[in-house]
Amino acid sequence: MEPEDPRGDPDELDPVDPDDLEGEDDDEDLAEAVTIEITGLSLFTHHGVSAAEREVGQRLVIDVRLDLGESDATATDAIEDTVDYAEVCQLIALVAQQRSHRTLERLCSTIANRLLADYDLEGVWVKASKPEPPIALSVDEVSVEVWREAHAS
Repeated sequence: MEPEDPRGDPDELDPVDPDDLEGEDDDEDLAEAVTIEITGLSLFTHHGVSAAEREVGQRLVIDVRLDLGESDATATDAIEDTVDYAEVCQLIALVAQQRSHRTLERLCSTIANRLLADYDLEGVWVKASKPEPPIALSVDEVSVEVWREAHAS
């Protein structure tokens, strides 16, 4: 027979009510800097230097980091106080699939510009990778990254 854990059964613990925590400041003082990262968004697109790449298409993998700055969602737990990453994925897919670009640099820049235009962000990092690049040598992937900070209004 195993000795009983003095801490009790973790499945029977009551959730902590944030209002019960001593020494906590008001919710306005709890906002913390937040970064949302999306990795491995796999999309079939028609980007590339060659006409064949643009015609036949290929899989690209998109990664993004969204710098939200301070976010009230850390205190409020409300989706309205942050950026909905499912919505971001849909927007990236739309931008990446609605128009063909010759370079990944232009694609990343277009995605970054759209994210900054549609969301209240301090900055955005976009990476686009070709897992099977059309080159004669053996390469795991080719990728391009763009970092853009929001301009102060």
